[in-house]
Amino acid sequence: MTYYSRITGTGSYLPAKVLTNSDLERIVDTTDEWIHARTGIRQRHVAADDEKTSDLAAHASRKALEAAAVAAADIDLIVVATTTPDMVFPGTACILQSKLGIRNCPAFDVQAVCSGFVYALATADQFMRSGRYRNALVVGAEIYSRILDWKDRGTCVLFGDGAGAVVLTQSAAPGILSSRLHADGSYAGQLCVPGSVARGQISGRPLLKMDGGAVFKFAVKVLDEIVGETLTENRLKMTEIDWLIPHQANLRIIQATAKKLGIGMEKVVVTVDRHANTSAASIPLALDDAVRDGRIRPGHHVLMEAVGGGFTWGALLARW
Repeated sequence: MTYYSRITGTGSYLPAKVLTNSDLERIVDTTDEWIHARTGIRQRHVAADDEKTSDLAAHASRKALEAAAVAAADIDLIVVATTTPDMVFPGTACILQSKLGIRNCPAFDVQAVCSGFVYALATADQFMRSGRYRNALVVGAEIYSRILDWKDRGTCVLFGDGAGAVVLTQSAAPGILSSRLHADGSYAGQLCVPGSVARGQISGRPLLKMDGGAVFKFAVKVLDEIVGETLTENRLKMTEIDWLIPHQANLRIIQATAKKLGIGMEKVVVTVDRHANTSAASIPLALDDAVRDGRIRPGHHVLMEAVGGGFTWGALLARW
C-alpha cells in the first residue's frame, strides 16, 4: 500500500506585545517611512521576557490540533523548525512534547533557518510515507528579538517573533505532492549568527549579521528556480497554482519573485507587513492566516517556498 500525508489542521501564535515602526523610531535611527518603503513591514510581535520558543510553539500546536480534531495523545511524530531554541539541548521539540503531554513519540528539531518549516514539513512527510506514523505535528517557532543587535537599523527592523503549526495525517491520497530542498554552505557568512558557547562563555558575536544586498539577489534567483523545479516535477503550470505562500522576509523580495514567476500578487499570501520576518515561523503563520480566513479551500494547489541562512532553500507543493 502507498501512504501519503495531508495537512488536516493549522494553528498560529503571536506574542501579545506589538512593536510598530513608530516605536522603533525611539530605539534606533530609522523612520516608519524608511522601513515600510524598503521592506513592506509596519509592525512585528515581540515575545515577553518569560516566554520561550517552546511556549510559542505550544500555543500554535494546540490550535492546530483543535483544527485537525486530533488529540495530543494521537500524535506520533513531532518536528520543530527553529533557529532560536530554548537551550542548547534538549531539543525544543522534546520540551514541546512534554508541554503538550505527549509521551514516547520521536521528537526532534530541524535547523535550516528561514527554510526550516519547508525542511521540517518535507522531513515529516517522508516519515509519514513509510506508513508507520498516523499523525505528525510540524512546527515553526522563533524568538528572533533575542538575537538582534537593536542598534543596527539594517537588521533589527526586519524580524519578529511567532509560531505556526500544522498537523499532518496519514492519507490514501496525496496531500503533500512533492518537496525540493537545496543548500550551499559556501554562502554561510552572508546571513548568520557567528557566536557560540565555549567553556561556559560566549565566543564570537551571538547577534544576527546579514549582507542584505547579497541575500536579496540570491533569494530572487533561487526561488524562481526552485518553483520551476517543483512545477516540472508535478507537470503543472504556474497558472494552476492557486496560492503561493513565500517566506515572509521582505515585500520587495516577494514582489520580485512573483513577477519572475508571472503570478499576480492577488494569489500571493502576504503577512510580512504585520509579522515582519519570523524565520521558520513565517510560512506556517501565513498558511494559518489564509486557511482561517477562507482563502485556501479544498482542491487548491498551495505552493510554499523559502530561502534562509546557510544558504538553504526549498519548496513544497500541497493539494488542500
